[in-house]
Amino acid sequence: MDIKYKASLFAIVSAFILASSKFAVGLASGSLAVISSSLDSLLDIFMSGMNYFAIRKAAEPADHEHQYGHAKTENLAATIQSLVIIFTGGMILYTAIHKFLDKGAIVYSRFDLAAMVLSLIFSAMISTVLRKAGEKTDSSALKADALHYTSDLYSNSAAIVAIILTYYTGKTYFDLLFSVIIAFMIIFSAFKIFRDGIGGLMDASMPHHMEEKLQYIIDGLPFPYAGYHKMRSRIAGSRKYTDFHLLVCRKENIDDAHKLADRLEITMTREISNLDVVIHIEPCRNECELSDETCTVPRKTSKTVSTTE
Repeated sequence: MDIKYKASLFAIVSAFILASSKFAVGLASGSLAVISSSLDSLLDIFMSGMNYFAIRKAAEPADHEHQYGHAKTENLAATIQSLVIIFTGGMILYTAIHKFLDKGAIVYSRFDLAAMVLSLIFSAMISTVLRKAGEKTDSSALKADALHYTSDLYSNSAAIVAIILTYYTGKTYFDLLFSVIIAFMIIFSAFKIFRDGIGGLMDASMPHHMEEKLQYIIDGLPFPYAGYHKMRSRIAGSRKYTDFHLLVCRKENIDDAHKLADRLEITMTREISNLDVVIHIEPCRNECELSDETCTVPRKTSKTVSTTE
C-alpha cells in the first residue's frame, strides 16, 4: 500500500478513537472545551476520509476527459476541508457564547483530563505521520491534514489548561474562554489550508526556491545551450509542472538539440520529485562564430548537464 494511503488510514482510525472517547467524557461532565475538542476530532474523521478518497482519485492516470490527470482533486479536497473547518469554528464560538449567557453548569469527572491528555498524544502522533508523509510525497491533501492536526495540539493543550483551572477555581468561564480560543485556532488554521487549496486550483506557481533550482540547472548547461525564456510553472496536488523555451545554437542539428533537452529533463526530474517538464526548442538568434569558444551567451562555469552523456 502506498505511503499516502497508509498515512491517511492511520489518521482516520486514530481520529475515530479520539472522537468517541472525548465525546463520551464531554457529555458526562458537560465540559464545552472537551465537547468542542471531540467535535473537532469528529471533523477529523470526515477530513481524513475525504483525503483518502481524494488521494486515490488523484493517483488515477490521465484519461480522455482529463488529459492532465486528476492531481487537482487533492487541492479541491483541501479547499473543502478549510470551508468545513471555518464553519465548525464558527459553531463552537456560537455555542460558547450561548452557554456563557445561559450560565450552564460544568461538573468534571476524573476522565476529562485523561481524555484530553490522550488526545494530545494522539494528535502529536497523527500530525507527525501526516507531515512526514506529506513532505515525502508532496501531497497537498496530507499537508493540509497535518496542519489541521497540528492545530489540534494547541486546542487540546488549551482544553487541558481549561479543565485544570476550572477544577481548582470553580470558575466555569475558564472553560468557555478556552473554547473561544480553540475556535479561533481552528479558524486560523483553516485560512492557510484554504489559501494553499485555492492556489492549486488557480494554477499557482511552484515555490520560489524550486523555480530557482530549475533556473540554476538550465544555466549550468554547456554549449550548444544558448539561453531560455517564457518559463512557467504550476502545482496540482503533489504534481508539479513547468514548461519553457530552450535556446540552442542554430548550428546544432535537431537530433542533438533534442538529446540535450532530454538529458536536461532527466536532471530536472531527478532534482525535484513529481515534476512534469515540457521543453520547446528554439534556435539561438545571436550572431557569433558558432563555437563553444566564441559563443557570446554568458553561462555558469558549473556544467550541470553534459552533452557527452
